[in-house]
Amino acid sequence: MNRWRSPTAEQVYSDHPGIQCASAGLNRNAENPLTPELVEWAELIFVMERKHKTKLSSEFRPHLLGKRVICLNIPDNYKFMDSKLIALLHAKVDAFLPHHG
Repeated sequence: MNRWRSPTAEQVYSDHPGIQCASAGLNRNAENPLTPELVEWAELIFVMERKHKTKLSSEFRPHLLGKRVICLNIPDNYKFMDSKLIALLHAKVDAFLPHHG
């Protein structure tokens, strides 16, 4: 639905040096639905659950060529900006991002 986890990740990483980030949902009624243009814009795509990776692959396959899709395996148990969710995001995402001294 793009209500809690992805918007939290977008907020947490919006000021990270060297990256631009956006969040979008895979359901048609998502607050910010994923588009082919957004998939093509992204170099690296994070999904929260395996079912999201499957749906992404089936609906956007032509736009995923050369893209890296990483499943974070974060269940839908958190509210927006939940401190436990933020800690989990840092633990799972930071290693994939460019580091600036």
